[in-house]
Amino acid sequence: MVKFGILSDTLITSEDSITYQRFILSQISSAFKDVDEIIHAGNIIEPEFLKLLKSIAPIRCVKGDLDQIMELKEFLKIPAGDYNLGVIHKKPENLEVFYKQNNLHILIFGHTRQALIEGTRFNTLLINPGSPTKPIAPPAKKGFEKPLARPSVITLSIDENNILSTFIINLKNK
Repeated sequence: MVKFGILSDTLITSEDSITYQRFILSQISSAFKDVDEIIHAGNIIEPEFLKLLKSIAPIRCVKGDLDQIMELKEFLKIPAGDYNLGVIHKKPENLEVFYKQNNLHILIFGHTRQALIEGTRFNTLLINPGSPTKPIAPPAKKGFEKPLARPSVITLSIDENNILSTFIINLKNK
């Protein structure tokens, strides 16, 4: 069994107060208290916050469009149980081709800052953890209340029978 803590678009810089950084780190730490590994889908921004995240669990991350951490890769492929997870910052335009080229079952991405867990017509799973710091509300839908922007992360577990479970975890606002 493996459990991943998934986040993206933390957008923390050295200009953010130490108090705020500690608040965000404690929220993430609480949500990821029993994860084996953290997956970050880009826009960490500066290496200092990456070091803080490593104090929670081992971490793999990709480069986002705002990242100042040059050694990060644009794409990672992670085997887990019977699944191949892909991690990228921006969702590719032609998902079906991208999935097939990389032999993926799950694609983790960020950039939109809107939490999402969604299946596709070609039997793959899309996961976007949103943002724990600067979330964006999903589009409004006719007949429903106006959606709220909620800080979020996601957990993804794969058990010994290769059964997936994934959850959006809403964090506290500042």
